[in-house]
Amino acid sequence: MHTVFISGSMRIKNLDHNILSRINNIVDSEYQVIVGDADGVDSSIQEYLKEKHSEKVVVYCSGEKPRNNIGHWLIEKIQTNTRPGTRAFFTAKDVQMAEDCDYGFMVWDAKSTGTLSNTIELLKRKKISLIYINKEKKFLKVKEISDLEKMISYMSDFAKNKAEAKLSLKNKIDSFKNEQVSLF
Repeated sequence: MHTVFISGSMRIKNLDHNILSRINNIVDSEYQVIVGDADGVDSSIQEYLKEKHSEKVVVYCSGEKPRNNIGHWLIEKIQTNTRPGTRAFFTAKDVQMAEDCDYGFMVWDAKSTGTLSNTIELLKRKKISLIYINKEKKFLKVKEISDLEKMISYMSDFAKNKAEAKLSLKNKIDSFKNEQVSLF
């Protein structure tokens, strides 16, 4: 059985028909869904999966209790030594979801560094992500560094600078490129 990690921007609360159609395909294919506990896309996905009576869902959270578990599904509690409420605290669950899944499906506002970070974590593990760029209403498959660079091209300069400050984005891209060069 395939496992799909679904996540996205906290600012996105409404899921359009393109996103819902993909989720319907995932549910109809009886794939396992793993989703975080944040507001925004995570809670909107949870709400939709509850409406669909989907049972193959696991909610990941950092610490002891999820912020959202709308369908009362199984919970995967990720323990971390980082201070509760910090970016590193919540990132721990995302890293584990990237490890536990086969594929990623991300709903992105072309700003969220969390969604970008999740895509990078999947790429590190040589796992494919399907990114829905919400403002463009289009899908982008990320399976190699050039795809990630295309994803980043949708960001404003302000958003890129923020991602650089939070994620050391240029270093991550250079690392991927160096890895590819070393293969040859």
